[in-house]
Amino acid sequence: MSFADMTLHCKECGEEFIWTEGEQRFYASKGLVNQPARCWNCRTNRRQALSTEGEPTETLSRQRVAYPVVCAQCGRTTTVPFVPRGDRPVFCSSCFAQARATSPEPVSLAL
Repeated sequence: MSFADMTLHCKECGEEFIWTEGEQRFYASKGLVNQPARCWNCRTNRRQALSTEGEPTETLSRQRVAYPVVCAQCGRTTTVPFVPRGDRPVFCSSCFAQARATSPEPVSLAL
């Protein structure tokens, strides 16, 4: 794969910035496929705005939300990381494993 410096436009401030060959190699080595959408200054400002005293940015941007549900098979109360829609059954992890092994239809997992 060949890399060359690219000129991109920041979606935050609209300014042009250079995405260097070295940055492109770094992105590729990490398996990242999308180009950066923000310039260096806007990325830095965004990270600072998302962080609070002493907490890493990754923790704030990737907090899990748990929604309480009742397993459709055993009736046990559990939580899931998505909003249940109500049109499909939601299972606890052990019932999900059973349902997945016996059913060709996709099922929802409760973690």
